[in-house]
Amino acid sequence: MHGPRLIAFINEKGGSAKTTLVSNIGSYLAMSRGRRVLAIDMDPQGQLGKVLGIDVHRRRQSAIDLLLDSVLGDASLDNAVEPSTADAGRRPASLLPITSTRIPQLDVIVANKSLGLFPGFDDDLDPTGRLSRTLRNSREIDEYDFVLFDAPPSFGPLTLNVLRAANEIVVPVPLTFLAMDGCAELTRTIATIRDRYDHPALHITMVVPTFFRRTKLAKEVLDKLKQRFPKEIAHTVVGYHVKIDEAQSHGMSVFEYAPRDRGALVMAELAEELELRGRPAPGTDPV
Repeated sequence: MHGPRLIAFINEKGGSAKTTLVSNIGSYLAMSRGRRVLAIDMDPQGQLGKVLGIDVHRRRQSAIDLLLDSVLGDASLDNAVEPSTADAGRRPASLLPITSTRIPQLDVIVANKSLGLFPGFDDDLDPTGRLSRTLRNSREIDEYDFVLFDAPPSFGPLTLNVLRAANEIVVPVPLTFLAMDGCAELTRTIATIRDRYDHPALHITMVVPTFFRRTKLAKEVLDKLKQRFPKEIAHTVVGYHVKIDEAQSHGMSVFEYAPRDRGALVMAELAEELELRGRPAPGTDPV
């Protein structure tokens, strides 16, 4: 039996729509495709939980516990997460710091500023492998079809933990002047991780152009992305969708807030494309 698809949404520059994609693609896969989805926020800003309607500051445990427990062992988890009112009756107490959302098939591990305290435990010989070890040793992770990571907007120990835990990468790329620089940096990082940490499965599954405007520059950058990532480029381009922003301000996915809006259609198309792409065929050489 295969485990879940472990997909990191990463761009080493901020403001690329990572959180928007994770929250809405995850919501669609759960609501419309019947998939069990776990969304993990690895950004200390904690925006993923907020846009899904969760008060991240009231959660006793959060993503930082994923990085501590792999060092401290299961003994530190004797006091499992207390289910919230929304959790009651839906899932037994969890060894992972999981919070249920309003969407029955979608769970989340929230983040807050405590995550910014990482790294710690200087005596750990492999601190950037903590997330991978925690998930690999979890009895719960195989209950999910998808695990979606919302990575920090800069490269460092947290991002390295995410890349070592994931097998697939989705790269949201704002169609701006510096977009290609960020892609070049990321591809070099992926190559390094494959080699240094013996992680050959890590590859880019999809490159998603975001914040498209009908300008000459945006079209030029989009053309360059298509040339650089001919197989990975998404068929759907994300523009500016007011209803998505409004939905997030209400702690909702766009499918709950405005299911007939163009923004909802775009997110649905991306989710379905991501689902169809799946794992690479045996013998292929992923990017």
